[in-house]
Amino acid sequence: MIDDLYSAKLLKLAANMPRAGRLAAPDASSEKVSKLCGSRVTVDVVVEGDRVADFAQDVKACALGQASASVLGEHVLGASLAEIEMARDQFRAMLKQGADAPVGRFADLSMLAPVKDYPARHASTLLAFEAAAEAVRRAVERTSPAGAA
Repeated sequence: MIDDLYSAKLLKLAANMPRAGRLAAPDASSEKVSKLCGSRVTVDVVVEGDRVADFAQDVKACALGQASASVLGEHVLGASLAEIEMARDQFRAMLKQGADAPVGRFADLSMLAPVKDYPARHASTLLAFEAAAEAVRRAVERTSPAGAA
């Protein structure tokens, strides 16, 4: 059972974090913390319109949180706010309700489907997508003409 959770592919993802670090001048940032385990993800974004133009993440999480952050970091550039929110919502439903894995650019999250059997790991696994959705929403609101008024 636990071997299904910590597959070689998942551990490889966790060890190779794309877009790690912080941006010097982000349009917005968001930090999310798992109250249960203390995992912490901070995301910085720069947007053009409603799409991610630059992205960085500081991830201090378990292998599951690192793996989901790796999927995010690998595919986030060019993603719209709607795509990130949809992926976050589909990912949450996959973990909490056994729904289908996210589709589209974040379909690699399917490898985290076994996490559904470990509810204590759900929060840390979702952190990167929670932080990214919040940061992109803040950036879009801040940089849009309506948000600037």
